[in-house]
Amino acid sequence: MPGPTTVTSFGRVISVRGSLARVGLLATSQMAVSEARATVGKFVSIRCANSTIVAMITEVTCEGLPASDKFIAIAGVDLLGEILGGPERPKFQRGVTNYPTIGDPVELITNQELRTVYAPTGSDQINIGTLQQDRSVIAYVDVEEMLSKHFAVLGSTGVGKSSGVSLLLNEILKSRPNLRIFLLDVHNEYGRCFGDRALVLNPRNLKLPFWLFNFEEIVDVLFAGRPGVPEELDILAEVIPMAKGIYTQYQNADRLGLKRADPKAIGYTVDTPVPYRLVDLISLIDERMGKLENRSSRIIYHKLISRIETVRNDPRYTFMFDNANVGGDTMAEVISHLFRLPANGRPMTIMQLAGFPAEVVDSVVSVLCRMAFDFGLWSDGVSPLLFVCEEAHRYASADRNIGFGPTRKAVSRIAKEGRKYGVYLGLVTQRPAELDATIISQCNTLFTMRLANDRDQALLRSAVSDAAANLLSFVPSLGTREVLAFGEGVALPTRLRFKEVPMHQLPRSEATISTVPSVAAGHDMHFVGAVLERWRGATSHRDVPNDPAITERPGARSMEPRMVEAPMLQPSMGLDPDRFSLLKKPLR
Repeated sequence: MPGPTTVTSFGRVISVRGSLARVGLLATSQMAVSEARATVGKFVSIRCANSTIVAMITEVTCEGLPASDKFIAIAGVDLLGEILGGPERPKFQRGVTNYPTIGDPVELITNQELRTVYAPTGSDQINIGTLQQDRSVIAYVDVEEMLSKHFAVLGSTGVGKSSGVSLLLNEILKSRPNLRIFLLDVHNEYGRCFGDRALVLNPRNLKLPFWLFNFEEIVDVLFAGRPGVPEELDILAEVIPMAKGIYTQYQNADRLGLKRADPKAIGYTVDTPVPYRLVDLISLIDERMGKLENRSSRIIYHKLISRIETVRNDPRYTFMFDNANVGGDTMAEVISHLFRLPANGRPMTIMQLAGFPAEVVDSVVSVLCRMAFDFGLWSDGVSPLLFVCEEAHRYASADRNIGFGPTRKAVSRIAKEGRKYGVYLGLVTQRPAELDATIISQCNTLFTMRLANDRDQALLRSAVSDAAANLLSFVPSLGTREVLAFGEGVALPTRLRFKEVPMHQLPRSEATISTVPSVAAGHDMHFVGAVLERWRGATSHRDVPNDPAITERPGARSMEPRMVEAPMLQPSMGLDPDRFSLLKKPLR
């Protein structure tokens, strides 16, 4: 580390207050003008008796300077950390133990000092780009700190946020090839970013049996996101545990020849994740309806039955209700498939949400978050999982009246307790102010890209430490791919530039979609007809040749084996095979 004599100082400390200092820039500096460009955002070093303090310029002014003064300007700097250990074995640490005194010399930081600050401390570092101040210095992120204490990527639309997420996740996969990653892909744009290391799931090849949904989630599905009718909810809360008991009783009786017990005695709650069959549920409701003499009371039961059958027969809900009357405890296969246990060379799952019915997306996300957390909880965190939530403000809104309560609760549980059970959270959002403040406060590494909204900037100021708060004045003017990184994962609050993402790892929205229409597309009636066929196919039972799930990108053939891989709900051991073929027919 060069001593004070090797670099000509261009300033002196003139005041110190807490983590801030003011530096007078000397008029008689012998440095060239190009070298002495002390502008906002530059790192400087302050030479003290026992250490070199690393600081960043956050303000420069020449207002109010006396005419005879030897200083040409005054700079405000934030004290961020210090380099200790002398020139032989320099070592950087955050925070300041030896404060500067009046008159200490100030210099622009050298390349060697920057390398000392950003030197990787171990093998657990990933290279995500270079420093804005010196492109020859690589910005490393500590993977363990970033993952175990959660992270967030924030930025307005069009600033390279999705590319940054692709870069971070690809680098994490390189560093931790066995870490499982689950990505909620709201706009179906990440399908090609991770090659054959990711399994892509969508409504066509997902199997998420309805009985895995807890009571609040299944009510949200049946009532299409609207509040449930209290009378119908009371009936459901009574019959669902009984339907579970009946199914378990069938299995035990058929397998072991046991005497059939009262379903109520089995003791399931409405939220216990065990299988039941819709045919049993409907017959229980029907049985209760048959005992009623009052016609107005019977209408409630009738409405509930027709509600269940409507959703059951809607082709958009096939991923939930396929083989709904057959049963079969496939929870192990579903969790194994969703969360990549074993990974079989594909440790990552991309859940494409754009094809799901809008009314059911919140419930599906709630089920996935809840199962990810619960599996970590009951497995004691043996197999860590990173759960990445794109457009996070949709699912965990700061406004309690917006969105689906259980989804917020599930994301919040991962944020607050997930690290104890090996479930880590990555949030991606363009509106941090609309995100639940409790959840974002749990993210200890923040990658902040350009944010123009005042409320978003105010939220960030409350989320980062005081020593770095002044850096947030850069947020509205950051360039594309530029990032301010704060928190545990980085050595210092840093202004860096994400490195280039290879073409094959660019998210679809940034790689291919242009505002200029393709001349070769031939927008005639045949084109419109083909689009309509795909559109209608999403809500019918027919397989459509132009399905976007199959043709959405080059290399579409690679999707076919994935669709075959999806676990099918199988009948339980004890059920008659002929009965299975009858029950596969949809209810009428």
